[in-house]
Amino acid sequence: MTEELKDNNIEQVEDKFLAPENRKHTVTGPEGEIIHVDPLQDYYCNERPKAEDPRNKIVEKFLNWARAESLWVLGFGTGCGSIEIPPLLSPRFDAYRFGVAMRATPRQSSVIIISGYLAVKTLKRVIRSYEQMQNPKFVIALGSCTINGGMYWDSYNTINRLDYYLPVDVYVAGCMPRPEAILAAFDKLKTRIKEGRAEGANEYVEKFDWYKANQKKVIKNWNMPDYNW
Repeated sequence: MTEELKDNNIEQVEDKFLAPENRKHTVTGPEGEIIHVDPLQDYYCNERPKAEDPRNKIVEKFLNWARAESLWVLGFGTGCGSIEIPPLLSPRFDAYRFGVAMRATPRQSSVIIISGYLAVKTLKRVIRSYEQMQNPKFVIALGSCTINGGMYWDSYNTINRLDYYLPVDVYVAGCMPRPEAILAAFDKLKTRIKEGRAEGANEYVEKFDWYKANQKKVIKNWNMPDYNW
């Protein structure tokens, strides 16, 4: 069998496991030209992530202070888990005075709040959102269902240990925690960042194979690239 035929067979097998939007295809440009698109090469990184080494002590201390005082948050709420987040930004609690701002996309965010139960399908989207965030990045697990499965701990369709799939920097216990508890979580996260102890992003890189193995155990239709940055 020729090398070209082998490559074609491999591509055909891989295509079966890819979502339609991730398969190779062609599009017509504005001037009628044909453009070949390979989403896995064009839209995603094809190299393993690398840990970010801290700079010298004084510079890193200043950077950690700046990071702690400007937390841009991507809220990922499921079910009742997202109910407590909107009041956080209301005049009563006013999270903005603590340097906490909500963002719309992972690319602009440094913190992701994962709240409520996580179905397997939802976990897949959480992973994709987390990996698209730029380093350094931090995770807050909000509520009992997120932390240990809560009332769904033995469900066939939900996960019950978030830290098996993503590194968690701060846990907020409760069902559901009030906005005051979330503010306390941000205060705790700030302390960890300033002390240089919020290294979840580097931990994810260092234990990347272990996290990926755990993710693929529960997500059976894994049809996205591992390097999803």
